[in-house]
Amino acid sequence: MGIVIKQSLSNLITTFLGFGIGALNTLFFYVQFMNDTYYGLVGFLLSTAMLLMPIFAFGVHNTLIKFYSSYAGAEQDRFLWVMLLLPLIPVTIGLGVFFVFYDEIGAYLSTKNDLVADYVWYIVILAITAAYFEIFFAWARVQLKSIFGNFLKEVFHRLLVALLLLLLGYEIIDLNLFFILFTAVYILRMVIMKIYAFHLRMPKFSFGSDGYQLPKNFSRVIKYTLLIIIAGSVATMLLDIDKFMIGKYEFIQNVAYYSVAIYIATTIVIPQRAMHQITSPMVAKLLNEKNFPEIENLYKRSSLTLFIISSLLFLLIACNVETLYKLVEPQYADGLYVVLLIGLARVFDNVLGVNNAIIFNSDYYRLVLVIGVVLIFIAIGLNMWLIPLYGIHGAAVATFISSVGYGVMKIMIVQWKFKMHPFTIGTLKMILVGGVFFSVFYFWNFDWHPVLSILVKSLLLGGLFILVVRLTNISTDITEAVKKYTKF
Repeated sequence: MGIVIKQSLSNLITTFLGFGIGALNTLFFYVQFMNDTYYGLVGFLLSTAMLLMPIFAFGVHNTLIKFYSSYAGAEQDRFLWVMLLLPLIPVTIGLGVFFVFYDEIGAYLSTKNDLVADYVWYIVILAITAAYFEIFFAWARVQLKSIFGNFLKEVFHRLLVALLLLLLGYEIIDLNLFFILFTAVYILRMVIMKIYAFHLRMPKFSFGSDGYQLPKNFSRVIKYTLLIIIAGSVATMLLDIDKFMIGKYEFIQNVAYYSVAIYIATTIVIPQRAMHQITSPMVAKLLNEKNFPEIENLYKRSSLTLFIISSLLFLLIACNVETLYKLVEPQYADGLYVVLLIGLARVFDNVLGVNNAIIFNSDYYRLVLVIGVVLIFIAIGLNMWLIPLYGIHGAAVATFISSVGYGVMKIMIVQWKFKMHPFTIGTLKMILVGGVFFSVFYFWNFDWHPVLSILVKSLLLGGLFILVVRLTNISTDITEAVKKYTKF
C-alpha cells in the first residue's frame, strides 16, 4: 500500500486544509457577511447543481477509471477522445431544455421561495462545470496523479470563495456580483483542471485506414457509461436531495441552518475522500488483472484504517458540537442533532473502505443501480413525509436511513459476489473503543470560553484516543504511521 499511503496522506492534508477553509466560510464568513436567506440560496443552488452533475458528466468520470487500464497505445487515445465528447450529448440537451422551459423550471423550483427563480441559470452552469471538472480529475487519477486535482477539488474554490465573502463583507462587491464571481470560480477551477489533465496526457486524434475508429469493446463501454449515470445520480442524490427538498418544503433559511450542520458532519468523510482518489484506479487495475487476494487485503485494511480515523473525527466533532454552536448565531444551533445523526452515517461510509471502487469497477454495478434507485424513492418519500413534520431533523433522519441502508446493501453485494467483507476483529475493537470515548467525553464540558474549551477537550480526547489505538495495536497500518511520525 506504499503509493496508497503516500498519496492518501498528501490528499488527507490537502482535504483537511480545504475543509478548514470551508469551515471558516461555513461557520463564520457566510454567517457574518450574508443573511441566512442568501446563505440558504447558495446551499440550494449548489445542491441542485450537484443533483444534475452526474447526468451532465454522462458517467464518464467513472468510465474513465474502469476502462482506461484495459487499453494501450492508440486504443487509449481513441478511448480518451470518446470520453471527452460523450458528455456533450446531455449538456446540449440540457441547455436546450433549460432554454425552452426556463420559466416553468423557475416556477417549480421557487414554489416556496420566489428568490430561486432568478438564479436558475447559475444552477446549470455550476452543474456543467462540476461535471467536466470531475472528468478531467478522473483523467489525472488514471495516471495515478491525484494530489494537484485534489487540491483544486478541496482547497482552490473554497479559498477564492473566502476572498469573495470578505469582499462582500467589506461592501466592495454586492450580492449580484458575488453570485456571478462565485460561479466564475467553478469555471476557473474546471479550466485549470483541464490544462493539468492534458499536460499529463494529451490524446492524439488518429485515423485508421477506414477513417476514425471507435475503441474496441465500445458497446461494453457505452453500456457501462449509460448505467453508471444512474449510479452516480444515486450517490449524489443521497447526499444532496435533503437540501433540495428542504428548499422545496421549508423557507430557504432552513437550508442555511441544515448546510452548516451537514458541513460539520461531512468533515468525517475527509479520510475516505483522500484515500478514494488513489485507490479507485488501483482497484480497477487489480480487477482487470483478477488479483482478488490483493483486493481483499486492500478492502479490509482500508476499511479499518478509515474506521479508526473517522471515529476520531466523529468523537472530536460530537463531543464539541454543543460548544461549537456557541460561536455562531443562535438559530443555527437547531442543527445540533443533525450533526450527530449524519456524523454516524458518515462514519459508516468510511467503514465501507474501497467497497465503491470494487463494485463500480466490476461487472456487478448493475445490482447497486437497482438497489440505489429503490433507495432514492425511499429517501424522497421519507423526506416528503418527515420534513413537513420535523423540519431539518426529519431530513436528517431520512438521509441517515437511506445512506446507511445503501451502505449495508453494498457490503452484502461484495460479500455475495466476491466472498469478501471489510470487517476484522479490529472493527469490533474500534466499536468498543469509540463507545467508551463517546460515553466519557460527550457529557464532560469545560465552563470556559468556547474556543479554549474545544481546544483543551480535543487535545485530551485526541491524545488519549491515539494512545489507546497505538497500545492495543488495533491496526498495523495506523500503528506504523504513529510510530513513524511520533517515534512512539
